[in-house]
Amino acid sequence: MLIIGIAGGTGSGKTTVVHQIMNELPHTEVGIIAQDSYYKETSNLSYDERTKINFDHPKSIDFELLVSHLKELKVGKTINQPVYSFITHNRTDDTISTHPRKVMIVEGILILSNPELRALFDIKIFVHADSDERLIRRLKRDIAERGRDMQEVLNRYQNTLKPMHQQFIEPTKAFADIIIPNDKYNTVAIDVVRAVINQRIL
Repeated sequence: MLIIGIAGGTGSGKTTVVHQIMNELPHTEVGIIAQDSYYKETSNLSYDERTKINFDHPKSIDFELLVSHLKELKVGKTINQPVYSFITHNRTDDTISTHPRKVMIVEGILILSNPELRALFDIKIFVHADSDERLIRRLKRDIAERGRDMQEVLNRYQNTLKPMHQQFIEPTKAFADIIIPNDKYNTVAIDVVRAVINQRIL
């Protein structure tokens, strides 16, 4: 099994890169695990308390479960991936049955910040995008998909997202094997990643 970690700041275009890589590969041989599914279970907190959680801090992620799930997949076991709701800021009762694949892609802003998880990745990718571009994408997404208003998103960006990015996300670029600029010039980097994958799964 080839495990690829794809990190980068919020709104950097990680999902786009994942799709670009997957488009050329047989879908039956590639699986995806999203870090966002592994935010910690917070039923012990009230809704108001949950809204104040710093979701851009490594402590908000259940890395222990994510690492154990990856290890299980590696030995051929099927896992039940949690489902997280950004509306309620908590895990739902649903899970996604995820089967082992020749290639597993793990994507998320903080995945390179955890040494144990990092050690499981065969290829570590960091998607880089300009901070203004990331803010614009985050604004559009949170308003359209997560029911936030503009002021709420801007406040969170200024007070949480930006400082957390500088403290925990940007430094993990140093661990990346490949840094992909998220613009029209990233096709070469994507092709390199695809070539490595194809070599491993053929």
